[in-house]
Amino acid sequence: MLIIATAALVFGVLLGFAAIKFHIEGDPVVDKIDAILPQTQCGQCGYPGCKPYAKAVASGEADINQCAPGGEQAVMALAGLLGREPKPLSAELGSGNSDEPMVALINEETCIGCTKCIQVCPVDAIVGAAKHKHTVIEAYCTGCKLCLPPVCPVENCIVMETVRPTATLWKWPEPARFSEPMRGAGS
Repeated sequence: MLIIATAALVFGVLLGFAAIKFHIEGDPVVDKIDAILPQTQCGQCGYPGCKPYAKAVASGEADINQCAPGGEQAVMALAGLLGREPKPLSAELGSGNSDEPMVALINEETCIGCTKCIQVCPVDAIVGAAKHKHTVIEAYCTGCKLCLPPVCPVENCIVMETVRPTATLWKWPEPARFSEPMRGAGS
């Protein structure tokens, strides 16, 4: 017992020393950027996950408008954190029209229950079981398009549609700009 206790104490001291000696400081800016991102790990930004994208944004090699699942809210938060000018979402993202959020919908009549879409969904928005119909929980879907063909072997089984506006998603349209001065006002 005494030998085991002594060995445990020695190894504990060595591990404590190694933890102090070889401690690697993380970049606090990268951690703050990563905390803003939605953690879907979808890869739409061109990086394999949220942490590599956060590192690229912090180093200046990536722009703040490349996270489609984070949307406009993430762009605004990143701009505020980094003191940069907010930009609209990149048009090169897989979501197409950056003004309208998209959601995947599964045609349950054509679904064969292969579970391939479930396996690639980074946010577990697709539910179902093998050889049974699948469906998308719209509230969780980020519109990353990872479930679309070629992942889904059935043509037109999964489609992307614009998210229907609700009370929480509604945005007032921007007012029309007048190209001419208003007439009749004081003339």
